[in-house]
Amino acid sequence: MTTYIDPSRENFEAFKALPRDQPIHMLNMLLYRDRAEYPDGHEHAGKGWNGRRAYEEYGKTSGPIFHRVGGSIVWRGAFQAMVTGPHERQWHDGFVAHYPNASAFFEMIKDAAYQTAVVNRTAALIDSRLMRFEPGGESDTFG
Repeated sequence: MTTYIDPSRENFEAFKALPRDQPIHMLNMLLYRDRAEYPDGHEHAGKGWNGRRAYEEYGKTSGPIFHRVGGSIVWRGAFQAMVTGPHERQWHDGFVAHYPNASAFFEMIKDAAYQTAVVNRTAALIDSRLMRFEPGGESDTFG
């Protein structure tokens, strides 16, 4: 099964081509490694962290940048069962991050401290999905 940690060039170019001046929601689906995989020489290599612990470190180190650009978590949940989709794909956690606009997301990922912090994300994950959505309001119907 193909796994994804970072966006493909093609997908990232499509993301960059979308409007940057409107609010966005980013759906994150996460599957953690049993043991985090840090590059040799990294300060956390050899600590024996599992993927969830490494992702917690990512949150701790990237959180201040995320909040500075106006980001917030609007939904978070722990995976329980695949209802529609491949039964072999399981996730550990999911969340929706809100950004005031796409430019805020780009500001975050270009930040030097974020680029240092993202090593923890890469070390933590076996697989992930990151999907951009235009925020919608609450409703009592599906359509």
